[in-house]
Amino acid sequence: MTRTIAPFIALLSATAILLIGNGLLGTLVPIRAGIDGFDTPTVGIFGSVYFAGFLLGCIGTPYVVRRAGHIRSFAALCAAASAAPLIHALFNDAWAWSAMRGLTGFCFAGLYMVIESWLNEQASNETRGRLFAIYLVVNLLSVTAGQLLLNLSDPAAFGLFALCSILTSLALVPVALTTSVQPAPIQTVSINLKRLYALSPVGLMGSFVIGLTNGPFWTLGPLFASESGLNTRDISFFMTAAIVGGALAQFPIGRYSDRLDRRIVIMLLCIGAVLGDTALFYAGGVGSMEALLGAGFAFGVFSLTLYSVVVAHMNDHAQEESFVSVSSGLLLVYAAGAILGPLAASLVAQRFGMSAIFLFVAAIHIVYALFTLARIRSRAALSEEQRGEFVAVPFPQTQAAGPELDPRFDEDASHAAEGEVLEGASVQQGVAVSSEDFEMEQASAGPEERPGTTTGPSPDKPS
Repeated sequence: MTRTIAPFIALLSATAILLIGNGLLGTLVPIRAGIDGFDTPTVGIFGSVYFAGFLLGCIGTPYVVRRAGHIRSFAALCAAASAAPLIHALFNDAWAWSAMRGLTGFCFAGLYMVIESWLNEQASNETRGRLFAIYLVVNLLSVTAGQLLLNLSDPAAFGLFALCSILTSLALVPVALTTSVQPAPIQTVSINLKRLYALSPVGLMGSFVIGLTNGPFWTLGPLFASESGLNTRDISFFMTAAIVGGALAQFPIGRYSDRLDRRIVIMLLCIGAVLGDTALFYAGGVGSMEALLGAGFAFGVFSLTLYSVVVAHMNDHAQEESFVSVSSGLLLVYAAGAILGPLAASLVAQRFGMSAIFLFVAAIHIVYALFTLARIRSRAALSEEQRGEFVAVPFPQTQAAGPELDPRFDEDASHAAEGEVLEGASVQQGVAVSSEDFEMEQASAGPEERPGTTTGPSPDKPS
């Protein structure tokens, strides 16, 4: 194990530092926005702009890296991301904060992509599963640690923003000093959203729904907890409870989904999410810390685990597609939902009160559950042999189109599927999307049957 981890220590350390800093900043911004008097729709805009920047970072980083190289690109992105928290602290202006949230999203998408490409360069098909498991643990622990760092200082003061800046700057140190050979240039992969929808409507729409519902939680959750009467320490515990719930539940729920139609599990998770959303709505009115922690944990168990099951379901139906294209497409659609979600939820909160954001989220979960039920009734499930093995994945906003680390990814098979000719180098894929790919129309005909498959998805009934 030590021999396997040793080549990755520097890069995993940089990942941990980045995620701690960004986890802290993501919760600090809405809390400080409430203290500084920004209204709820403005806070929602901050969240939407962050995810817009993240989406642009996924698309634009390959071009930046091909021009400047991995280390210089990483240094530039670190410098810009390090400046953003300080500008938040210096300027109490909505335009400045919006610009900095967009810049932060762009930079962190690029930083994650550079690190993931480097990790993938050193991973083989034999070591990828172990590396991915370690990466997942580092991801979840670091995001949790970021929440707890809120307790180190008063959010109304300068200190926490300075700490975010320091952590982002420190992430450059292990990358700059690494002796690992720089990976091959980041390539782009084309994504056809209509094709992905034809493969699995439940999978693609699920990714959009998760962005639409989880985006408001990451953006407005801290402000909701604050307005429910929690102090800074309790807000950090509230956010931690949701993250821990999502982390602990991923593996058992995923293993359960391996044994039956994943769409049933998706529908059950939606029902559970509605219960968690409703619990948060009522707990917000009560203002009890215990009630909010319990409801937050329940939200995490159901809402924050949904993405992993959706990814697994999509990959069950895309065995002949590029694994990178499918995973990147899901992340793209998630980001689109996360751009719309915070703004829409903030308008609901302004009209009906902060707790109403979870009624908004519950309504979306109900619609998606009904959509999934309709798909279950219209199409038979895949056989057990056709379903792949579930793999837990990081929260989507803490990765950037880096699915090659996933143990389901077979490097040689993927290169063959893409028609790429590589000479001893693995390639990290960015995202390239044409405007016509955004037309997600339901196809009247599904994908062609896979060669040699007699029980696969029907060509006229995508699942």
